[in-house]
Amino acid sequence: MNLLIKLFISFFKIGLFSFGGGYAMLPLIKEEVIETRGWLTNAEFIDIVAISEMTPGPIAINSATFLGYRVSGFLGSVVATLAVVLPSFIIMSLIFHFVSRFKDSPYSDWFFTGIRPIVLGLIASAAVSVALDAFIDIKSIFIALGIFYLVAFKKLNPIITIVLAGIAGAIFY
Repeated sequence: MNLLIKLFISFFKIGLFSFGGGYAMLPLIKEEVIETRGWLTNAEFIDIVAISEMTPGPIAINSATFLGYRVSGFLGSVVATLAVVLPSFIIMSLIFHFVSRFKDSPYSDWFFTGIRPIVLGLIASAAVSVALDAFIDIKSIFIALGIFYLVAFKKLNPIITIVLAGIAGAIFY
């Protein structure tokens, strides 16, 4: 039971202090589950992030579900998933209440304008953090650059690129 409480507190904190969606949560998740709690290794974290991206649904919720399962089985996955979404539910309910009352106020515009650079910084931090752990050799760098090119410039469907990356990994490794 003590582990489930720690799991709930960890993911509630992650959900409470993350702005900008799942990718912005990744640095907080990594710090909490690897550096603070020691529940996973870097390699296990990268694998869970990869699985979370491939499965349907938001990456933060998928990550919480997989991490919770890894730490404490089925009940851990339920606790982590609920804990990560509960702060958003509470905050969005409060924001809806207040934004509808102050939607024409310049203060609300200033607030949301101020949050945008924070979100970009968190997403960039997550990208760098994942890249440092994911790039194990020159082959992995070329696979990542090739997939980036196909998605960003050729507008190839991300599902197809996941399959292509898997095939490339099977061939080169």
